[in-house]
Amino acid sequence: MQDTLASIEKRYDEIERLLADPEVSADYTRVQSLAKEHASLKHVATLAQSYRRVARDLEEARAMSRDGSDRELAMLAREEHTQLEADREQIEGELRLALLPKDPNDEKNVIMEIRAAAGGEEAGLFAAELFRMYSRYSQRNGWRVEVINSNETGLGSIKEIVFQVIGNGAYSRLKHESGAHRVQRIPVTESSGRIHTSTATLAVLPEAEEVDVDISSEDLQIDIFHSSGHGGQNVQKVATAVRITHIPTGIMAVCQDERSQFKNKAKAMAVLRSRVLDLERRRQQEEVTEARRSQVGTGDRSERVRTYNYPQTRVTDHRTSLTSHNLEAVLDGEIGEFVDALSDLEQALRIEEAGL
Repeated sequence: MQDTLASIEKRYDEIERLLADPEVSADYTRVQSLAKEHASLKHVATLAQSYRRVARDLEEARAMSRDGSDRELAMLAREEHTQLEADREQIEGELRLALLPKDPNDEKNVIMEIRAAAGGEEAGLFAAELFRMYSRYSQRNGWRVEVINSNETGLGSIKEIVFQVIGNGAYSRLKHESGAHRVQRIPVTESSGRIHTSTATLAVLPEAEEVDVDISSEDLQIDIFHSSGHGGQNVQKVATAVRITHIPTGIMAVCQDERSQFKNKAKAMAVLRSRVLDLERRRQQEEVTEARRSQVGTGDRSERVRTYNYPQTRVTDHRTSLTSHNLEAVLDGEIGEFVDALSDLEQALRIEEAGL
C-alpha cells in the first residue's frame, strides 16, 4: 500500500504543478482532463498525508514514552500513543476503501424495470407499490424519475413498468436492488384470511451512453405505432410510440410515454443500449468462477433478495440478514438502511478480494 500511496501523491503533486503552468492553462481540454484527475486523487492524497503525519507523531510519542527522565511526560506520551494508534487504524480503513477500484457505472443514471411475477393480480399490486417505493426513495435523494413505458390494468396494478432514475450516484445506490422481491400478506379478495405469497422482479441497469456500446443502425428495426390509452381526448391522433428491436440479440425496447416521436425514440434507444450492455456484462460474468462471484448477489431476477411480510410488518433482506419492523416506512421510500448494508457488504467483499 505504501508504494501505491507514494505513486498517487507524486502524480497529485505533478498535476498541481501542471495546472499552475501558464502554457497548460491555455489548453482548455487538457485543463479539464487534469482537473478531473486532480479531483479523483484529492481524497486519497489527503488521507496519505494524514497517514504519514500520524505515523510520524506515533514514532515521536513512542520515543517519549520510553524516556525515563520525565515520568509525567512519558505517561502523557503513552496516552497520546494510544489515541494515535486508533487514528492510524481509522485512516488505514479509509485508505483501503479509497484505494478500491471504482465501479465505472456508479455515477450513472439508472434504467429500472419492475415486472409482476408469481401471484396474479396481487403481484401486480405489489409491483405498483415497489414503483412508488423507489419513486419516493429517489425523491428523498433529489433524483428525477421518468416513466419510459408501463403496462397497467387500471386497478392500481402494474404488469410491467420501465423507468429512468436521473441523478448523481443513482446506480451506486440502487444497483443491488435487482432480483425477486417477495410479499406475504392477505389479499383483499381472500375471504378465508389465508396469507398469500407473491413476487415482483426488478432489473437495475446503468444507463449506457453511445460510447459504452457500439450498436449499428443496420442492426435495428424501428416500428412506430399509436400509444395505448384509456380513450377520450387523450388518445393521440398521430402515431408517436416507438418500438426498437436489436436484431442480433432480439432485445426490444418500447417508449410511448412522450407525445413526441423523437423523444420516445431517444428514450427507447437509451433503454436498448442499457439492455445490450447488460447482456454483454452478464456474458462476461459467466466466465467468472462461482467462488469469485459477489456474495451481494448476481442481480439475476430469479434470485430472491427481499421479503415484505405484512402480518409481521417486517422487511428482511436475505443477503445481509438485515430486518426492519417498520414496513410502512420502507414502502414509503425509507430503504436507506438496506442500501447502506448492501454497500458495506460489497465493500467488505471487494477489500477481501483485493487483499487490502
